[in-house]
Amino acid sequence: MVSPSEDICRASAEAEKRLDSHFLLCRQREDVYRVVKAFTERDERIGPEATRFVQCLVREFERNGAKLTQTKKKEMEKLKSLIDDLNLKYIQNMNDFTKFLLLSEEELAGMPLEFLKDLEETDGKRKVLLTGYHVTPILEHCRVGSTRKQIAVAYGQKGGKQNVAILEKLVQIRHRLARLLGYSNYSDFAIEPRMAMTSRKVLEFLEEMSEQLSDLANRELTVLKELKMKEEGDAQFGMEDLLYYMKRGEQHKVDLDIGEIKRYFPVKLVISGMLKMFQDLFALRFEEIKDVEVWHDTVRLFSVWDASSSDLLGYFFLDIFSREGKYDHTCVVALQNGCMCSNGSRKVPVAVLLSQCPKEFDGNSALLRFPEVVRIFHEFSHMVVHHISNRATFSRFSSLRLEGDFAEIPSLLLENWLAYFFLCYESISLKMMSGFYQDITKSVTTEACQSLKRRRDMFAGLKLKQEILLCLVDQIIHTSENVDIDDLIKDLHPKVMLGIPLLEGTSPASCFPRIAVGYDAVCYSYIWSEVFAADLFTTKFKDDLLNQHAGLRFRNKVLAPGGSKDPLEIITDYLGREPSLQPFIQSRTRNAL
Repeated sequence: MVSPSEDICRASAEAEKRLDSHFLLCRQREDVYRVVKAFTERDERIGPEATRFVQCLVREFERNGAKLTQTKKKEMEKLKSLIDDLNLKYIQNMNDFTKFLLLSEEELAGMPLEFLKDLEETDGKRKVLLTGYHVTPILEHCRVGSTRKQIAVAYGQKGGKQNVAILEKLVQIRHRLARLLGYSNYSDFAIEPRMAMTSRKVLEFLEEMSEQLSDLANRELTVLKELKMKEEGDAQFGMEDLLYYMKRGEQHKVDLDIGEIKRYFPVKLVISGMLKMFQDLFALRFEEIKDVEVWHDTVRLFSVWDASSSDLLGYFFLDIFSREGKYDHTCVVALQNGCMCSNGSRKVPVAVLLSQCPKEFDGNSALLRFPEVVRIFHEFSHMVVHHISNRATFSRFSSLRLEGDFAEIPSLLLENWLAYFFLCYESISLKMMSGFYQDITKSVTTEACQSLKRRRDMFAGLKLKQEILLCLVDQIIHTSENVDIDDLIKDLHPKVMLGIPLLEGTSPASCFPRIAVGYDAVCYSYIWSEVFAADLFTTKFKDDLLNQHAGLRFRNKVLAPGGSKDPLEIITDYLGREPSLQPFIQSRTRNAL
């Protein structure tokens, strides 16, 4: 992922394969399962974390077929192999989709000149590829409604009828696997180890979210229809109009120059400000370790200490600058989990933050777009907040190995914290986070900060409704068998999207990649995490953003346990009540229109 040496990269990939094979074999060790299961039946008093560890171990063995006969185990392996093959085929069909459209400049009216220049020219027309890089800008900027519709229909067929058939077969096989393992449906199998625990709870959550957002989304849709009537003399609104008129509405309501904002986020200033904020809020101390051997000369190593006790908590590497051959996404990789050793000492966690930030060139500061700032902030919070602040006894509960619908909550909470920071930019912490690249004493203006917040929340109801629609489809097909997926989407679409019908000629079931890359039956997780993060932020941080007492309490109560306690129990204990949807709904409606 990071080494400039091809030999090291190959060796690393091979080692990862061998480790994966080893872990798979470990999960299938019948002898170990029998010993652990027998231990649970002795009712030993071993403490709450050890009890949870044993329970999780038993559950993992049984989810991998430990209770099955040899014949049924072979059937399970066959079903898993079929699922893997069909997932791969589904994604391959999408990747192999090479259809394109030839459009005239008149048909592309409204598109920026630089976008048109990048399009290949053929017979006096522009070649538009059906990829997100071409489709999204056209749906956002093209003034010609018929072009938007043509593009949306073509893109909505990506994967073709064969992918619909593959998905229906995939769902059937997943249900067979779940029943074989003793579950009533695949969704219950997928959700059982997560915070939500049951498909019923997820469906109730999604339906309540959709209902709570309906008033806001209706108001937003009315605004979009009025904009369309003014521009086209037609209020008949289709899905091909959604992104275009959202963008038009944003331009009317938000005075924001993205290029200007970028000039206030030099990379080095963002990183130093981010380090300062995390230290201040969570009572931590970061110390850079110089003259240490690393895999590239731009990589930096830091130790992390508790500011009060001076206990060593862990280490992290920052590998944030772009270079050839490096993994090209922003993410965190856990290099070592924290845990207690048998001799009573503590092994501290180690992690690396990877990104592809631009480097300085000829003495000019490298600048970050605001979404890149948020992305780095989000991933850094995973590393420092969840990985290094974790104090679990067992390695299993350390690192990022948390329930999938819980793991995102702390970083999303801090995104909220970051967003609110821009409304009170006089704070010393924000001045360290932003500053004009030619004079860092000049922070980003209050007006620009408020515009960033409004921009995030514009048409939030409709955007969330679209996401909820996909999550509902994901849940329904994985809880009910023999569902005609195309018919389901056609029926569900106008109900969720306030009367807007599914665009005729499109088939979302043919191009729903998340359902084939590990998010099957759990697409809801990100919205779930956003809701809990908003409640935590609004209740504990909103009124005093740099309250170190609140930050330290969050670190000790929510972060330190890691996966060693039930996440709902952790959050309820921290809030002093059951979590609520309302702070999230209110946060999205406050600046929506």
